[in-house]
Amino acid sequence: MAAPQQRHTDPAWRTRVTMTVLAVIIVWPMLVISEFQPAILFDRQSLGATGRFLADFFPPAHTPEFLLMLLSETWKTVAIATAGLTLALLGAIPATLLVTGRLSISMLGTGRMRLTSSLVRHGVRQLLVLLRSVPELVWALLLVRIIGLGPTAGVLAIALTYCGMLGKVYAEILESSESQASDALLANGSSRLTALLYGTLPQAASELVSYTVYRWECAIRGSVVMGFVGAGGLGQRMDESMKMLSGGEVCSMLIVFVLLVAAADAVSKILRRRLG
Repeated sequence: MAAPQQRHTDPAWRTRVTMTVLAVIIVWPMLVISEFQPAILFDRQSLGATGRFLADFFPPAHTPEFLLMLLSETWKTVAIATAGLTLALLGAIPATLLVTGRLSISMLGTGRMRLTSSLVRHGVRQLLVLLRSVPELVWALLLVRIIGLGPTAGVLAIALTYCGMLGKVYAEILESSESQASDALLANGSSRLTALLYGTLPQAASELVSYTVYRWECAIRGSVVMGFVGAGGLGQRMDESMKMLSGGEVCSMLIVFVLLVAAADAVSKILRRRLG
């Protein structure tokens, strides 16, 4: 007589069911508060408006004069993102050195940081929190009011927000890397910068470069969005085309925008492959 087959049950099914129920309990009120109504997208009026809107997109604008203007604005958008990220790095790298506890010389041996070093580290960390708490679009709105329309507002807005983001994430990456090499350098009298360059950076270089290129990609997207508030670049031209109901021009700009993000992703893959 054949032995009865044993039933195999998932030992974690109760945890999964509990987490699913908790997620529904938490998310459902959020959907209600946000007045999220996806059915509106599929009613007759919305579908008709969507069809008319998309019909204006084709064919994409491709006159020589428009393409030259599009090329110029695209280059300006990349320049805004690159300049803003460069300025952010100039602030984020020193801030990373200050807030990373693993690079603290005073922590060697005792495991505790001196009071003055702790206060400086806490102050810089709070400054990074302040910078990244304000989105780049809000910074752009404020800066446009202060210095006027143009790319300068976009560059400074990216620099302020991304300085806070880069400083925080760089410090977390360095804190999670192995510390033997940097500890040995610091114990033998090396400076924090030397310990970073020769002890910690070789281990975390791939992750740091990957995140930096990702932030550059985000900066390109952000510079387009900030153009809608007068910060220059491709977004400002797109806003003008939308106001003139020129769907073909908007379609061409969207195509270029997708190509920009794809190019940034390709650059990230090449850099990761070479560092890996």
